[in-house]
Amino acid sequence: MGRLYAVEVVYRGIFQKTLAKNITRAIVLAAHRDGKHGISFGRYGDSPERNGIPAKAFAIVGDDEVTLEEGMAKYEPKEVDVTICVDDTLCKGVESWAWYGLQPINRLTKPGGTLIVTSLETPERLIEMSHRKDTPYKLAIIKAAASFSGLWVYKDDHTDARILGAVARVLPELFSLGSLQETLKEENPKTGELLAVSAQKQFDRTSTVGVAAGEGNTEVPYTFEMPKWTEMREGIAIPGIPAGAAIKDPVTGEVGGFQPERNPTFKKYLTRTMRPVVDFEKCIKCELCWIACPDSCFDVTPEKLYDANMAACCGCGVCEAICPVEKCITMVNETAFTDNASQWQAFRKDAPAYKSWLVTVIENRPDRSHGFRYRGQYEEQIKQEVSHG
Repeated sequence: MGRLYAVEVVYRGIFQKTLAKNITRAIVLAAHRDGKHGISFGRYGDSPERNGIPAKAFAIVGDDEVTLEEGMAKYEPKEVDVTICVDDTLCKGVESWAWYGLQPINRLTKPGGTLIVTSLETPERLIEMSHRKDTPYKLAIIKAAASFSGLWVYKDDHTDARILGAVARVLPELFSLGSLQETLKEENPKTGELLAVSAQKQFDRTSTVGVAAGEGNTEVPYTFEMPKWTEMREGIAIPGIPAGAAIKDPVTGEVGGFQPERNPTFKKYLTRTMRPVVDFEKCIKCELCWIACPDSCFDVTPEKLYDANMAACCGCGVCEAICPVEKCITMVNETAFTDNASQWQAFRKDAPAYKSWLVTVIENRPDRSHGFRYRGQYEEQIKQEVSHG
């Protein structure tokens, strides 16, 4: 048998579906020009594809048909030569809302393989966000904002061509740059020439950073053991979740308010590309954020303030939109944060320090939007981000 190649694209469900499809399809077509055989397909992690949920698309390529068939026999690859992350917030981990919990972005990346990330962040920051592996791998960065246009809209900003150019550079045995450029021209009669130029430019500028074994986020991802068939119970029982309880003030010890109990293993926060930060001094206790939150992620504190629980928040931005007080709730790019700690507890323990942190994180936040609401907004945002970078 010949050599089997595997590439995965990890993307935000619905929002980047077309982008992922275009990348994996072009990989297969370019490899076909070089005499290989391949297939591309999507995987949604055993759950339907929904707004922002991490999802995957794969390109499987073999030197011959038998090798390809062997690769296709698996539900999905056990390891990949290249992992492509088209939204850098996914470097924090992937939770598809399926049954296997938080998984590292680089879980399938084989030893010596490459993680390609679309980001304006530094290599150091992306390595810090990504879970550590027991084996070394390489990191390549496509300097760009996440192509995140909203719903099924595809924003043709050449992200696919640039990523494909990087793949040709880091894994030249999969397909040649020339075959990629011919594929882009054939598949895109109107814009193919420009796409080929973008692929060439990214091919020329792509470089990798070595990530050593054990380097990165030390958090232990969710683990589980599948029961043996001799250990399985009759029927299925799903434990209920308790209603919740009052909250204790970390300073006064006062008990009050309400914190809903939440599923200890099922988390949705990796859907988040932005998170709300709350200026508690501006809160008028109107309850609108608490009422409107579709995921009930706000905890009611003893003094009737509302603390967004970052283990439950999926970053939809409804709270910011509905809050009647200007700058009481501000959505901030998820890459600015390193944990899911309670903002209210930090505020109660040291209000001046929290206020200073709040100003800093808002003023210095990496720019990000939930999508593009008017023609030209994308171009404006890119110029601002590049100037800040």
